[in-house]
Amino acid sequence: MADVRTYTLIYVVLLALGTGKFLFFELDQIFSEQMAIIGTIILAVVKSLLIAGYYQHLRDEPRSITYMMLVAVFMVFLLTVAAGYSIQ
Repeated sequence: MADVRTYTLIYVVLLALGTGKFLFFELDQIFSEQMAIIGTIILAVVKSLLIAGYYQHLRDEPRSITYMMLVAVFMVFLLTVAAGYSIQ
């Protein structure tokens, strides 16, 4: 199990990534809307991986559970793409 220093560092990184997502849309003279959306998605994936890895303790679990979680995330992604396709 990680110590308090690790959790504090992860918390600060998550806070910085959240601020970065906000700045993508506030600095519209630097970032276009498409760049802001792509950047937000990338930061959201990084934040999700950090949360799952450290706060949900997936780093300490057997690899089979990690692979099962990856398959579940992939299935949610496919479901989201299918729902987006059916809306158009």
